Amino acid sequence: MLVLGLCFENNSIEVIRMNKKLIALFLCVSLLLLGTWSVFAVAPVELNVSAAASLKDVLTDIQKLYEAKQPNVKISFNFGSSGKLQTQIEQGAPADLFISAAVKQMDNLEKENLIAKKTRKDILYNQLTLIVPKNSTLNIKDFKDLTREDVKKIGCGAPESVPAGQYAEDVFKYMKVTDALQGKLVFGTDVRAVLMYVETGNVDAGIVYKTDALISDKIKIVATAPAGSHEPIVYPAAILTNAAQPKAAEKFYAYLTSTAGKNLFEKYGFAVKK
Repeated sequence: MLVLGLCFENNSIEVIRMNKKLIALFLCVSLLLLGTWSVFAVAPVELNVSAAASLKDVLTDIQKLYEAKQPNVKISFNFGSSGKLQTQIEQGAPADLFISAAVKQMDNLEKENLIAKKTRKDILYNQLTLIVPKNSTLNIKDFKDLTREDVKKIGCGAPESVPAGQYAEDVFKYMKVTDALQGKLVFGTDVRAVLMYVETGNVDAGIVYKTDALISDKIKIVATAPAGSHEPIVYPAAILTNAAQPKAAEKFYAYLTSTAGKNLFEKYGFAVKK
């Protein structure tokens, strides 16, 4: 009986030890799995968006709202002229989503199979305006006034790379003032550069989008380009063929065209596609 008791006691001790080991092993495995799941749950996603400079303010506001809803998504914007952004994409710059201020640049990327064609949509529209410094005394009221001798410098986007510059060039041709403006044009790398030229008084007038003009209290709009004087100002968007984060890009893209996104675009003066 004593021997049996000792054996039973020894077996009980071994069982307890084995149970402790199993519990410890279970806890270790659980913690390991929990840690792994946590990594996957909070793994940050970096979304690269290349967008026309005229979208900077509205997209920055949209970014704040979107990242509050999707805390694991970090949006990195690359703002610039649409032509410059096109070239960067062609050269392999990281981009998941591209929003252009004209169809030309998007057309070029589509021909090179650099955008996912099925994702391409026209999402916004804009207007071209003539602006002057707020304290201007030149009494400029129309595009034709730019030909006057007292108007010395006119800010304009470089037509070869800045869509706003191309639209402006079309307006000059439409009004038959192209030759009269030779030597007066001061070209900017994008519309924001032109806006700055006017704000600082470095030019007598400038041509920018309506949405750029509305964000500044240092300038005033004196005219809007006449209907038919240039191609419609359309903002197409598309996901890149080689996007590193196609799913994240698709979700952000959907948000831009949602009611919340459209409301913000309209707040900044854009017309949205219905």
